Amino acid sequence: MLDLSRVLAGPFCAQVLGDLGADVIKVEQPGSGDPVRGFTPPSIGGVSTYYLSTNRNRRSMLADLHSAADRAVVAELAHGADVVIENFLPHQVEAFGLDALRHGLPSVVWVSIRPASSGGPLAAQPAFDLLAQARSGLMGVTGSAASGPMKVGSPVADVLAGLYGAVAALAGLHQRGRLGSASHFEVPLLEAAMSALVNQGQSYLATGVVPGLLGNDHPSIAPYGPLATADGIVMVAVGTDRQFSAFCGVLGRPELAEDPAFATNAMRVEHRDRLAAVLAEHFATAPTSHWLEVLAAGSIPCAPVNDVAQALAEPQVLATGLLQSIDTPAGAVQVIGSPLLVDGERLLVRSSPPSLGHDDVSIRGALGPR
Repeated sequence: MLDLSRVLAGPFCAQVLGDLGADVIKVEQPGSGDPVRGFTPPSIGGVSTYYLSTNRNRRSMLADLHSAADRAVVAELAHGADVVIENFLPHQVEAFGLDALRHGLPSVVWVSIRPASSGGPLAAQPAFDLLAQARSGLMGVTGSAASGPMKVGSPVADVLAGLYGAVAALAGLHQRGRLGSASHFEVPLLEAAMSALVNQGQSYLATGVVPGLLGNDHPSIAPYGPLATADGIVMVAVGTDRQFSAFCGVLGRPELAEDPAFATNAMRVEHRDRLAAVLAEHFATAPTSHWLEVLAAGSIPCAPVNDVAQALAEPQVLATGLLQSIDTPAGAVQVIGSPLLVDGERLLVRSSPPSLGHDDVSIRGALGPR
């Protein structure tokens, strides 16, 4: 697989496929490489931690696509590839001759990650995760009245586009196996982000009512969100009337389930403020640890609000091998591996993110004399 992409969405797509066993060749600009290498701080041993998060299981070679000689090398690699991934702007695609190359490779699955779908007014405009979150409406349903619109704390639009790209690549390989020909898949960052609106987007399309900022509450379910305890916050997700009855029983407040204002989920949503006030008074009487134990014992869906360190120290994470070790110039560093299990086994990191051009000589040598 040939990865001509850079920054996050494309490299993340390639990483998903690399985790699944693909032999990925990452092509980088001589001198500077993938811009994400410079996204610091933080860094470790002079290597951007951002780069470490999205570039394992691949080889790195150098090629300047402004150079005709290097474009010829890339073309030769593309001819031998099963999949090509790129995320250039339309004017760059034309300048580097990538459309012509793609049209000459009918058996190669080609995945193009774009700012927005071709033919639209934003197709040629540079885009970043932040801008996609803003324009897509995701920020319009994230945050509270006090905070105002907020982005998700990780680059969710890029990750979604990368996942859609990986799905497209796998679908393309399956199609090629059946029909003998491959397709060109376009993955627009903006529309990928908008796909994450799911219930919020459909609610507006069906009713014409613009969803608002509910903070951590759910627009269609209650109680489904944070409850302040004596020393912190516990999240509860009571999604059905049966669960609500069990929830009230666990709390020692069975009368709440019998209150007509709370008898159904629709009524609980309508009277969410009243319900929240009752629950807030009750949960304030004990610490978070107590409520997590009580709720879990009663099979009520609940969770603590972890910071990143707490999340990565969860017994579930430690017990299932999600954290794996890679080598860096500063020594061994843990990374979050693939979440996938194959036949009950965690996919292993086969190789660390490569240094810039680490495999250039061997890759070019395998092509033979020019």
